[in-house]
Amino acid sequence: MSVAQYPFFRISSVWGQGSERETKPGGKNVLREAILSSGMKRFGLVYHPIYLQHETDGHPEKKERLIAILDRINSEKLDVEYITPETATTAQVAAVHTRMYIDQVKAISERGGGYLDIDTVLSRHSYDAALMAAGGAIAAVDAAISDYDGAFALVRPPGHHAMPNRGMGFCIFNNVAVAAKHAQARGLEKVLIVDWDVHHGNGTNAIFYSDRSVMYFSTHQSPHYPGTGRINEVGEDGAEGTKVNVPLPSGTGDEGYLMAYRNILKPIALEFRPDVVLVSAGQDPHKDDPLGGMCLTAAGFGAIAGVVKDIADACCRGRLAAVLEGGYNLRAQSDAIVAEIKAFQGAPSHVEGFDPRVARIIDDVRNVQKDYWSCMQ
Repeated sequence: MSVAQYPFFRISSVWGQGSERETKPGGKNVLREAILSSGMKRFGLVYHPIYLQHETDGHPEKKERLIAILDRINSEKLDVEYITPETATTAQVAAVHTRMYIDQVKAISERGGGYLDIDTVLSRHSYDAALMAAGGAIAAVDAAISDYDGAFALVRPPGHHAMPNRGMGFCIFNNVAVAAKHAQARGLEKVLIVDWDVHHGNGTNAIFYSDRSVMYFSTHQSPHYPGTGRINEVGEDGAEGTKVNVPLPSGTGDEGYLMAYRNILKPIALEFRPDVVLVSAGQDPHKDDPLGGMCLTAAGFGAIAGVVKDIADACCRGRLAAVLEGGYNLRAQSDAIVAEIKAFQGAPSHVEGFDPRVARIIDDVRNVQKDYWSCMQ
């Protein structure tokens, strides 16, 4: 099935008003009631066709990324439910970005497009697509809060490099940051954001750098763009320890990544006890990605996604929402996302092994974080 065959009638709202599922005369949703009574688990995929209208003219961050992912999910016959998001309001986006910057993006798009920086392009519909991408991340949070057993927002443009006052690194609005603020507005005070994109999410790190209610954990290739994410970037003004940056050397593979997630992320997250877990899911650490230098395989993505799922189950009744970031080899990113979805549904990949280079980095991270977490002492 091509992406053009993913029409709106296949995609339901999050069990609210206007759901197109079969209902009884009294308004009860027959399918919803059957699923809840049977104990079946439901996993949501958030998607909107406007994401394809963010035209980038041969740029690595292109609409074919989403087309490949959707076609692969369909061919795998994964047990998922599609969710149509609503656009984020400017007030929701302004929770993490300045009004001046939001207006700048709108003005450039209305003029037909342009550039925010040397590699961040806007087209005529990019402002609307970016608002809907932020809305997609919000919809994934709403699904995780309701009766879904997790959700994945398949959105573009991506977001984790976007700073409060500027876009960069292919990113316009910081989707996962908007989602975190929305989760808190809905009463989930403590948010864990896990970022496994090959690039450090400097925007997300900066937005919450002095916010102790949001833990940001990042594994990223170092040295690499954007040059941030050092181990000693731990937060400030009372938020020290809630920013956990794990820079990994080029060539790190499945074993090394899983060591970082098992030995750093999991114990700190269990001590932090988040109310919801969000993931900035970039597939560019894959061994075949043209913009990275890491060696993760699809199995590796499935293994680290399984660790994140375990944290959500242990801390917050499985409330888990992932948001698409990078990934520029169409086949590789699709393989990775299929493995991640399976892990989020309770079937993680199995990976074992030891990477001595990562072991040394884990020791360095422990040495810095031991001042803030008893599990690191």
